[in-house]
Amino acid sequence: MLVNVSPVTISRLRGTLTGRVIEPHDDGYDRARTVYQGGFDRRPAAIIRVADAADVARVIAFARETGAELAVRGGGHSNAGHSVTEGGIVLDLRDLQAMDIDVEGRTAWAQGGLTAGAYTAQAGAHGLATGFGDTGSVGIGGITLGGGIGFLVRKHGLSIDNLLAAELVTADGEIRHVDAETHPDLFWAIRGGGGNFGVATRLRFRLHPLESFMGGILILPATPEVIASFMAEAEAAPEELSTIANVMPAPPMPFLPSELHGRLIIMAFMAYAGEAEAGERAIAPFRALATPLADMVQAMPYSGMFPPEGDVEPVTAAAQTMFMDSVDRDMAETVVRYLESSDASMRAVQLRMLGGAMARVPVDATAFAHRHSRIMVNVAAFYERPEDRAAREAWVAELAGALRQSDAGAYVNFLGDESEDRVRAAYPGSTWHRLAAIKAVYDPANLFRLNQNIPPAIG
Repeated sequence: MLVNVSPVTISRLRGTLTGRVIEPHDDGYDRARTVYQGGFDRRPAAIIRVADAADVARVIAFARETGAELAVRGGGHSNAGHSVTEGGIVLDLRDLQAMDIDVEGRTAWAQGGLTAGAYTAQAGAHGLATGFGDTGSVGIGGITLGGGIGFLVRKHGLSIDNLLAAELVTADGEIRHVDAETHPDLFWAIRGGGGNFGVATRLRFRLHPLESFMGGILILPATPEVIASFMAEAEAAPEELSTIANVMPAPPMPFLPSELHGRLIIMAFMAYAGEAEAGERAIAPFRALATPLADMVQAMPYSGMFPPEGDVEPVTAAAQTMFMDSVDRDMAETVVRYLESSDASMRAVQLRMLGGAMARVPVDATAFAHRHSRIMVNVAAFYERPEDRAAREAWVAELAGALRQSDAGAYVNFLGDESEDRVRAAYPGSTWHRLAAIKAVYDPANLFRLNQNIPPAIG
């Protein structure tokens, strides 16, 4: 049951905080409540731009005592709209941007509201890097708690594989230092368990030397042969190379001839964590698959993979995430056939080859249980009118069903507003039960429920 929070109650909370309180009558309210996923026109009673962990603890205590629904926002990229609430409180971490780098020790403490792009730029100034996702504006807190699959996944693993410690504010309002020695159960849970266990105000990461890097976009024609061959080459590539192949109609990009606009292409993000000469050798087989329609892969700073982003421009899309075992020619034909059959203004099948460092971590070492998954897939179709949503969702579901193989898992960071079964697919087998037991210890009332929720175990 939603609890309405009165302005008088908000006023009392305001007096206890160092950070800013934004209410519906304040300038900037609409901008502050906007999230990246479109279709969520929710109006919170207040948005609290917290200034420190003490503010976070006070907001959590307020939500616990009043029963107000609590949303936690970092970068605002939740596909399910969990970054904003209707009538409740948004605990907004965006002002927590500090980063402290130990260059010699190759570690960094970073506050939970820092974006992946900002973190990468600061670390890159010292020739160091931690892998996050593939979007610069995503908050490092949210992406890390869910796992973190990005451009360095094959070379350096998931974001959680490089998480050394966290400052976490739990549902009781306690500010806890969490690592392998202190609250090890909680440290296990936050490495993949999402936002179910607390608010990460600071995170300590391992940094890797990365003074040389090659990356950029390679665009190829999307025939079944090229798609299947691309994925075969991605699997055979050295671990220094991570790829993301987006099979989609060519958007009207200025570097593509107009006659290509709307035709199916592979827009591939290539990321080679190493010297340029070796990178050229690793990328050469992909360039040889077909005459590239555009080739912008070059030596660059790793931070170049995260170009500056402007204001939030929400998009509305139906989407599903899944894992696959392989993409052979038959599967590639299915992808092409479905993409050509849709009249959505934009539709895409995104294919990410996994493996490497990510796969060498034991399955039970963290709450991310998909170490042996081979390919992560996202299927999406955009829509502009609400009345088109059902048709786009049906198309996405049908295509996802046609692609489904033996791996029934799901990546929690890419789940939308879906069923409990889909959340359980993100935490298969004993992982779910272990997380539910830890949830019962640290959040027995399920205060942190506006997420891909793991209810506390009963009894």
